[in-house]
Amino acid sequence: MFLNRRNLVVQALTLSVLGATGLAQAADWPTRPIRLVVPFSAGGANDLMARSAAEGASKILGQPVVIDNRPGAGGTVGADIVAKAQPDGYTLLVSAAGVISNSMIKKTMPFKDDALQPVVMIGLAPSVIVVPKNAPYNNLRDFVEASKKGAGFNFATAGTGSTPHFVAEMLNVKYGAKLQPVPYKSGSESTTAVLGGQVEGTSEASIIALPHIIHEGKFKPLATTWTQRISAYPQLSTAVEQGFADLQIAHWAGIHAPKGTPPAILDKLAAAVDKAMKEPATVEKLKGLGIEPVGGTRAEFVKFADAERKRLGEIVKAAQMQEK
Repeated sequence: MFLNRRNLVVQALTLSVLGATGLAQAADWPTRPIRLVVPFSAGGANDLMARSAAEGASKILGQPVVIDNRPGAGGTVGADIVAKAQPDGYTLLVSAAGVISNSMIKKTMPFKDDALQPVVMIGLAPSVIVVPKNAPYNNLRDFVEASKKGAGFNFATAGTGSTPHFVAEMLNVKYGAKLQPVPYKSGSESTTAVLGGQVEGTSEASIIALPHIIHEGKFKPLATTWTQRISAYPQLSTAVEQGFADLQIAHWAGIHAPKGTPPAILDKLAAAVDKAMKEPATVEKLKGLGIEPVGGTRAEFVKFADAERKRLGEIVKAAQMQEK
């Protein structure tokens, strides 16, 4: 009995010391520059959202927030760097859907899912389903019904497990479309494939698709796949509005940290990013590009990530998206 009580006291003291240490670290953090690893090339939606968050958070936290682009393997290269970094709040990942779906699809992964923990959402770029400007389809339903005839349609994606890949498989699994995903190395390549008539359509982030729609008139947009219309192009209806209630997906960016990072640091970081995403100048800039700033709390991002894992996991299994 005495030993048990002593063990409980020791455990309580240990937890108290660890808690005090974490609070002390958070009180001092950050004392040096913070590194945000972006697992994609510069110029894309994920990178642009990261830079806006970095600029705003830097002003709030009083330390430089440096962007480090580490593209490769659908975001796995950059994620692996952060998963194996010291959990001190100075090396963080600008995450995307791949941080959730890659382990479901890839044969092997260099780290376990729980090596990275959600911190805060930055924002999202709604996906836009597009076809060539001279295509005979005027809405998503026309496109889906036409795909069911004959051999079906080729649908460009930015690679296995990318958001366009999920869009195609959601339409196939949920609505009986006959879309054959054709993987390209990037969204810009798949966009070129649509413009060149090599494929019947694709789904691309609003920030990439809108210039081809608004300024150049080279694409015909059929629907946006997020739950709300795009602020920069409100005349385009959502897939949900067109009767595709299960087609809800976007190119989102958040921040994940290495497992073991003190919660107090994570909360401080989440609060800084949330504040940055609500700055009027930042909101105006991002919305003008077709990006919707989000921010929010750490608990909200954890809930979002858990829901996405369940939802996307069902599509992966139903569409047999796993690498052979």
